[in-house]
Amino acid sequence: MARDALRGVGAYPEHPRYAELIARTAPLYDRDDDVRSPFMRDYTRILHSTAFRRLKHKTQVFFNPRNDHVCTRMEHVMHVESVSHTIAGYLGLNTELTQAIATGHDIGHAPFGHQGEQVLEKLSQEVRGRSFWHERNGVRFADHLELLEDDRLRMRNLHLTYAVRDGIVSHCGEVDEQALIPRENWIQPEEIEKPGEMQPATWEGCVVKLADKISYLGRDISDAIRLGIIKDKELRDLRRLGEKYEEENVNTTVLIHKLILDVCENTTLETGIRLSDRYRSLMDEIKRFNYEHIYLSERLAPFRRYAELILRELFGALCKCYKGESTLPELWRRRAEHPLLYGDFCRWLAAYVTLDLSAFEWGHTITQNYDNEKVYGDLSREETYIDAVLDFLAGMTDNYAIDLFEDLISI
Repeated sequence: MARDALRGVGAYPEHPRYAELIARTAPLYDRDDDVRSPFMRDYTRILHSTAFRRLKHKTQVFFNPRNDHVCTRMEHVMHVESVSHTIAGYLGLNTELTQAIATGHDIGHAPFGHQGEQVLEKLSQEVRGRSFWHERNGVRFADHLELLEDDRLRMRNLHLTYAVRDGIVSHCGEVDEQALIPRENWIQPEEIEKPGEMQPATWEGCVVKLADKISYLGRDISDAIRLGIIKDKELRDLRRLGEKYEEENVNTTVLIHKLILDVCENTTLETGIRLSDRYRSLMDEIKRFNYEHIYLSERLAPFRRYAELILRELFGALCKCYKGESTLPELWRRRAEHPLLYGDFCRWLAAYVTLDLSAFEWGHTITQNYDNEKVYGDLSREETYIDAVLDFLAGMTDNYAIDLFEDLISI
């Protein structure tokens, strides 16, 4: 295997475009004694964000909040970080950059897993005429919505580096390619218009993109077995699939180990981040197996309908409250009927508007302590308010969405 096969092209200070890689949307506060690199600083900013913490209560594939052993989106993120760190370290790339991208790659994901994302996509197309996809939403959260307290106790946006933001928006693991090589045109992440449209701008981003797929295939099988979705017949099919590729077992341990080794063995500067034809074919067959027996299983149909009911009802209820610049008072008035839904949304929305908040007893805290972008302005445009509703829904955990729905239907 070619250890350090990509040393010299990683995102280190000697990279010819390093200044662009570490450029931020706005400067962070300075610390003369900080020992962290720009990418490690991004990693800790993501790690401390509420969007990251909420991943522990977001569905990966299976909605089962009472089962501590079913993979959540946070666990998936940590798997991606582990796989990408191993591959990047072996190839001579910057592991601090892969760590930051991997940790932040799903912060924009909707509740209820991919079903929640599909519901928000349908709502966005119906009402706004444009797509919702979690990779772009991750950059939206990083750039405009997630807030951290700075050294002056002021709430500010994350202001991540270009390389990390680019890795988040470009990580789509559902697009199948034989090899991953960084793109040459360095457009801004928000200019990418659809998932999988472009490769990441860095080799590290390419590693995370492949690690995303390596990480979920085996674990989804393990969870499906644990929950009884995959039974004896499917297990026999899986064993036959393994035998076809001379693998005694097909599970998380074997898949991750063998696929990492294969990537390390076959990656070169000329051919890109890649698997051998054998393991690429195995990965594709396992993905088809998972879609047939797991992701499209009738056992998950009630969950899909349940998730859509919750998100559609919350969306409709909040959209009805739009009153232009009087929207906040309207939401606050409605909290008498449903305090959790309307009260929480009013306080959350207030942090991102330019409106006078003096009428609210909690308004002075936001006015005095929040130095963030006011992405929704004065709410004079209904389209901007709809953006806010979708942002609010996308940021929820599964349990929080259920709590708000129960508040909404309570009489």
